[in-house]
Amino acid sequence: MAKKTTKKTTTKAKTKTKRKPNAAFMKPLTPSADLAAVVGSKAIPRTEVVKKLWLYIKKHKLQDAKNRRNIKADALLTKVFKGKKVVSMFEMTKLVSKHLSA
Repeated sequence: MAKKTTKKTTTKAKTKTKRKPNAAFMKPLTPSADLAAVVGSKAIPRTEVVKKLWLYIKKHKLQDAKNRRNIKADALLTKVFKGKKVVSMFEMTKLVSKHLSA
């Protein structure tokens, strides 16, 4: 059997600079009427929309128990997800972006 060799890495003290958020993500966007029923009608950044959406999903236990990447849509989310009953979390962000306008 071949032995596994592990590489030793030397770590240098790096000066950490605080990351600046991307301006495009922080731009307030207005949600559509369907999305506003879930996250509110106030114009908020895309990152906050996703956070509020996840809070809604977890509060109503809409995440699939077996495959946690899937979201089960209730009556409100079905309108946002174009009538789909189950959506993957990656597809969810794509569908939600169509409900946001500047």
